[in-house]
Amino acid sequence: MAYEAGALEATLAAAAGGDPVLFAELRASYLESVTRQVDLLARARCDGNWHVAAMRLKGLAASFHSAQLLALAERALDSAPGEPTVIRRLQAYLAEFSVG
Repeated sequence: MAYEAGALEATLAAAAGGDPVLFAELRASYLESVTRQVDLLARARCDGNWHVAAMRLKGLAASFHSAQLLALAERALDSAPGEPTVIRRLQAYLAEFSVG
């Protein structure tokens, strides 16, 4: 699932109120938060840790109106800890978001 600009970017723009510096800071903060949770997900070896990281991703997705991240978080919740396809898709989302 590729990153697509849309509701997430609009949410960040609305929160920044036209301030490009604030927009960049909010975008960086989002990226840092998602990166942290993806890292925790990649290192999770038990159901509890996996579930907590996936739920945090789902919360970030809901807060920032990111349909792509929401779908990935839900896929993680439906998967076993350490599922490599989920982690690869989340890492691809992060890579595309960071250049977007």
